[in-house]
Amino acid sequence: MVRRARRINRELADLYPYAHPELDFENPYQLLVATVLSAQTTDLRVNQTTPALFAKYPTPEDLAAADPEELEQLIRPTGFFRAKAKSLLGLSAAIRDRYDGEVPGRLEDLVTLPGVGRKTANVVLGNAFGVPGITVDTHFGRLARRFGWTTSDDPEKIEQEVGALFPKSEWTMLSHRLIFHGRRICHSRRPACGACPIAPLCPSYGEGETDPEKAKKLLKYEMGGAPGQRLRPPAGYPGRPAPAQTPRPATDDRQENG
Repeated sequence: MVRRARRINRELADLYPYAHPELDFENPYQLLVATVLSAQTTDLRVNQTTPALFAKYPTPEDLAAADPEELEQLIRPTGFFRAKAKSLLGLSAAIRDRYDGEVPGRLEDLVTLPGVGRKTANVVLGNAFGVPGITVDTHFGRLARRFGWTTSDDPEKIEQEVGALFPKSEWTMLSHRLIFHGRRICHSRRPACGACPIAPLCPSYGEGETDPEKAKKLLKYEMGGAPGQRLRPPAGYPGRPAPAQTPRPATDDRQENG
């Protein structure tokens, strides 16, 4: 199990040497806010929304003092905007009052902030503070089960079981690689098995389209020749930047996380 899991990780590292968080951010505060906004929507929609948000509220202190209705309208395109606004106001006030305006760099502190669970905390720790962490989103959980690394649906149990298979130093990049692979090739409803470079290692091969030509048409983002989700992708990213058009307001709260 461990040998095969680590080989899959190495193959994914070769496939996605540019794997990275797909939220645009410049500091821990921006990453924390963007990650909270990313629930039940796409990173692209968040990236199209946050420039105006951070221009108006560049610090936690500014956000804590925001007018709730104005904040709701700014983040409305991301869906669930009332609940998200409440979380952002709460977490920014807590950062201002308890942590001198600085996002804390410890898991036990981050999870005390309103709207912040282990998944969000691990995203911030791994990508803003360099603290290894496993980010169990829907893609990570799905692929961990398909690879036979876990049978659980519980995010915390998945985090523990998968973490036991890999050195701690690999946790953050492993998360990026699985999420990249889940978004681009190993989709939820119709995985592109016939176009998957790690198919020989996958115990779930055959759940999706196995015909190579048909599978190739299922590839997404840079794998399918389309833009990625970041407006400002990092150096070395082989795809095109996402369009920066103003996102359309969400019509309801039924959105799928991309």
